[in-house]
Amino acid sequence: MTFTIKSTDFVNNGIIPTRFSCDGEDLSPSLEWTGAPEETKSFVLIMDDPDAPMGTWDHWLLFNIPSNIIKLEAGIAQLPEGAKVGINSWQRNDYGGPCPPDREHRYFFKLYALSIMLDLPHGASKREIEEAMQSSIISQAILIGRYNRPQNMG
Repeated sequence: MTFTIKSTDFVNNGIIPTRFSCDGEDLSPSLEWTGAPEETKSFVLIMDDPDAPMGTWDHWLLFNIPSNIIKLEAGIAQLPEGAKVGINSWQRNDYGGPCPPDREHRYFFKLYALSIMLDLPHGASKREIEEAMQSSIISQAILIGRYNRPQNMG
């Protein structure tokens, strides 16, 4: 079975609804995945924007999501037990929705199935997370959403 991630809030390469952006309620979208390898011990979710003017912007970093979890509800307030949040580009340990300053941007929701739990503290950086998981990635799935702010469109 193929490892895939999807959202009930937008389709792959589709437009992310305003409620999940800085122009709306800034809620995290619903995410669900299927086909994780049997030997998966944890998941890492990295949401980033490679189109940001100053280089890739990190919106949401979750790690040590237990292997029995297969979905995150929209606007999730309580993470699954054991899951930790990394520090995003706003220097916050939470979700920061799309907020492009200039034009339509792409947002990558990258889900990694790992053969280990990461020995990192809450608030770890993206670099720390990527280095720690590098040799333990079993599989990867990607969901891409697009967003443009209303004031960029005129």
